[in-house]
Amino acid sequence: AERYDDMVASVRQLAERNIELNVEERNLLSVAYKNVVGARRASWRVLSSIEAKEGEKSADDKVDKIKAYREKVEAELEDICNELLRVLETHLLDNDSTPEGKVFYLKMAGDYHRYLAEFAVDGSDAKKRSLQANQACAKYEEATRVAARSMDEGVKKEEQGLPPTNPIRLGLALNFSVFYYEIMNKPSEACALAKKAFDDAISELDSLQEEQYKDAT
Repeated sequence: AERYDDMVASVRQLAERNIELNVEERNLLSVAYKNVVGARRASWRVLSSIEAKEGEKSADDKVDKIKAYREKVEAELEDICNELLRVLETHLLDNDSTPEGKVFYLKMAGDYHRYLAEFAVDGSDAKKRSLQANQACAKYEEATRVAARSMDEGVKKEEQGLPPTNPIRLGLALNFSVFYYEIMNKPSEACALAKKAFDDAISELDSLQEEQYKDAT
């Protein structure tokens, strides 16, 4: 029914039961928040663009109204992102014993700190942007460390990492590179990170079964 606000309320209630979510439940959590945040991120970009164009025309009255509406969207975005980050930290990360779950949630935390940094662009928001960028980077780095842990058979399953071809690990590398490019303005680091993930995955593609190959590519 595409009623994503209702979906968010339902999956949040599930997460707050302090249980380990299965793969389907994790994906529902991701889809729900991605859609409610994605719609507002798109609105914010449009409003910011219109505000800039009207500002060039010195249309102060219009600019004030557009700015007020943009700030309303920003407040909604901030509330939703902070809500999810609270759910991740309080209910999900400590209750998931699987490497895949840990990386999934840490990646999500990095993503939503990145979104908070994304719209903190006014001069007065410089400290907020820096804080959120640092927190996003810390979550992405922690997720990367977990994903890159040894896959040796002698290591306990819950202490293992993820293979380079794992879709969650690949998605982490992609989003971390987007963070470097868009938030940190470091295109060289972004390209290097994405290239390493690609090269590591390519080297193992031949050993995958057909279904795993489809997921990785």
